[in-house]
Amino acid sequence: MDRECALLLPGVCAVLAGSGSSLPDDTSLEKLLDWFTGITEDGGSLLETCPCLLKLISTVVHNAASDPGVLSFTLRLTGLLAATEESFKTIQEHPVLNKVFNLQHWQEAGLWEDPCLRIGWIQGLRSMLQHPKALSFFVQSGFIDPLLQLQTDTSLFIAEAANQMLAHILLFFQPVPPAGCKGMDKKEKGDGMTPSSADYTAVVKSISGYLKESLVPKESKNVRQSLQTLKLLALLLAQAGPPLRDKLLQTVGDSLEELVTAGSSELTLPLMDVILSACSSSGTDERITRLLSSMLNINKPADLIHAAAAFLRRGHHDTVHTARAVRILLLPLDIMTGQTLLGTISTDEHQFSVVEQLKSKSSCISMICVCLSNTPQITLTPPDVLPCLPVSIVTAVLSLLRICSGNSPSSSTGCSEVSRNVIGSSKVQKCALEALTTLTSSPGAKERISEVFTVLIQYLENPDSDPTVLHKSYQALLKWTSVCTDFSFITDQLRHDLVEVVKKRVCDMRWEVKDSTVEFLGHLAGVCDSIKAAAEERDASEALLGDCSTTPLLREALQDSESYVRASAISALAKTLTHRWQQGATLTEEEPEIVSRLLEILSQDSEGFPRRAVVQYFISWYSSHSPPSSSSSSSSSSSSSLLMQSVRSVLSQGRADLDWEVKVHTLVLAELLLDEAFSGHPGYKKGSDSHHASPHAYGVVSEQAYTLHTHTATHTEGAESDLAVVVEQGVVSVLLSGLVDCDRPVALKACRLLITLRETVCPLSLGALDASAAMATVSCELPGCGWGREILKILKMKKSDQAKEEDIADQSGLNGAEEGGDSVCVSVCEALRSLGLDERMEVLTQSSDHIHNSPLSLLQDILTASATHTKPGEEVIVDCY
Repeated sequence: MDRECALLLPGVCAVLAGSGSSLPDDTSLEKLLDWFTGITEDGGSLLETCPCLLKLISTVVHNAASDPGVLSFTLRLTGLLAATEESFKTIQEHPVLNKVFNLQHWQEAGLWEDPCLRIGWIQGLRSMLQHPKALSFFVQSGFIDPLLQLQTDTSLFIAEAANQMLAHILLFFQPVPPAGCKGMDKKEKGDGMTPSSADYTAVVKSISGYLKESLVPKESKNVRQSLQTLKLLALLLAQAGPPLRDKLLQTVGDSLEELVTAGSSELTLPLMDVILSACSSSGTDERITRLLSSMLNINKPADLIHAAAAFLRRGHHDTVHTARAVRILLLPLDIMTGQTLLGTISTDEHQFSVVEQLKSKSSCISMICVCLSNTPQITLTPPDVLPCLPVSIVTAVLSLLRICSGNSPSSSTGCSEVSRNVIGSSKVQKCALEALTTLTSSPGAKERISEVFTVLIQYLENPDSDPTVLHKSYQALLKWTSVCTDFSFITDQLRHDLVEVVKKRVCDMRWEVKDSTVEFLGHLAGVCDSIKAAAEERDASEALLGDCSTTPLLREALQDSESYVRASAISALAKTLTHRWQQGATLTEEEPEIVSRLLEILSQDSEGFPRRAVVQYFISWYSSHSPPSSSSSSSSSSSSSLLMQSVRSVLSQGRADLDWEVKVHTLVLAELLLDEAFSGHPGYKKGSDSHHASPHAYGVVSEQAYTLHTHTATHTEGAESDLAVVVEQGVVSVLLSGLVDCDRPVALKACRLLITLRETVCPLSLGALDASAAMATVSCELPGCGWGREILKILKMKKSDQAKEEDIADQSGLNGAEEGGDSVCVSVCEALRSLGLDERMEVLTQSSDHIHNSPLSLLQDILTASATHTKPGEEVIVDCY
């Protein structure tokens, strides 16, 4: 703890010890506790460095008028201070420890009913229980019974905290560290500490006895207690070592059997969690295996299906039970579709009860959705477990989709009384489409690809399809297209139907449908680049859409009133044209019109999404285009000319945009221009070549991290003309304007690129003086307002500082600067050297937290806030992090 904080802390303790109201910033106490926790974890002793904390605790616990938040903080602080044996002994020597955790004291003061105090009591004890002496104190004080009662507290947060606390006591202090200990902290393993066997035995006896008594609800109102108990038991069995696990199973075995027999639907899933946790840890325990078999044979169909799904999700490799779970989950699909998924003789003992349950619409939809969500995993089970071929499950899902849309004749379905419950159900349709999308990897699935395409196109044509259903239909179509290697199954009729439905949906009244359709066209173009039909030389797009060009449809979508659709259309156009750009294809008549419309969107659109998409469009174009060679055709050259003219406009408009993401994308485009101009120079480093650093606190910035370069001799021949080119393109203006931008991600990326440019064209080594002199002739014009004025301010400040240091007024870093009217012309090289880029980068890479997010700032805020109590009416603004 630094000296300034140590000086302020006694004053803060005095504020907290006072009987005033709560602090203006209600998170201050949490932050204060976080700071203390960090000091303790680093090995510091709070009691030695901050004796005022003990006085604070003693004052607060004797003051019933203290704020509940301060009381809770004090309980947790006490537990934190007593987390080591040495500190525990020190606190115990003062008559404060018993008082802090004495329930009777808080109950008599009428404060125990406040949930703040109860949660503080639990968390304080949890922090303290890190050594055997603390466990002895816990047991001798009789705290186990109150903790068990809090497990069913009216507050869910308190009940959960009590649950975690009980698990911590049993697992942390168990004699043998738990094998595996998945999900446990190092501290949870107990570090080999051995508490008094009597203390631990007493705790195990109390908790296991409670588990046995509270597992089976005596009345319906006790179901919540059973839920909490099952949750605790599952946690314990998953992490306990053999002695503790065996003890628990021996104690609760009869209660578990009674619970399985009772068949309470509310307890099915938590009960399965307990049984599966026991299976994972105890291996082939006969009693647990028998319980699992019982759960997979319960009489309530809905519970049976949920139990089977829970079993599959845990990924057990028990062949017998896996086969049973698979049959249970396939049974509703077998009944619904009439497909023979369970073999030619389907005599499942639960078939009648499942059919009866499926006749209820709500139960039917719920059960079918559970089954569908597990079908992909079912198809990947070993062949000796699966009762049918995986392709039969694909067929069943397709049949279900037909039933849902009302397109399946009654003679081809299973139980018609059941089937009508899913007709028109968008919930079942979405689940079935999600299942179909993931079934592409199932063995033999490609045998049904023609049927898959037919069903999906029918869904796209259906006027009653929900927008989300249509979106999932597009996703499924794209997924199946991506795994297809032979498009010979696409008939002219199928192709015609798809073209017509796309044309119709792109003009749908619902913007969600238009957006999904436009996205589909873009993604389809992306899929097609990597797929070639085996039987013909056409790619997937031609195979699916024939001679229909999607570009006119996407151009029309650029005019849509919904910004999401406009943005999706721009993105789809970029994906559609990428292949042409890569091959250097001739410029079409519509491309200049598209470019004109995109630049119009960038300059005039009121929404950020389309403007971002426009800049990304030009990033894609510039990244994909083939630079024209001397032998290039005039049309290819005109394409390149259009691109470069457009890029200048994009840079000019993008740097002035109000959306910071647009500005960052504009800088990415500027970076591409730098890469092309200087990639041949030995001193140039592309952004992708930089070492990656951990992301900083501000969230989204550049994917490349800044690497600080040292000034070294660099060969700069030819760099002068390249620098002049990027200045003319507007790249340098974009970087300079970004450097002084108010959005940190923009300034950070601009600064990194400017440093890269400086290291390439403005080396400071003696061997590059001649080159530097040549570079000094390359100038950039700065506007006399806005970002230009900000840059000039920085340069003048540097000039002033340098003049003071050298005491020579005419020797500045701006020898190339000439003021002319509202603008100023500066030497690029001298400006790059004079902007203090390295210092600026250091500041930008630091989060503002290094100033405001500090213990000193926190302590100052608490003291400042307390001062307002003596000056009522004055507003205090705290900057607590």
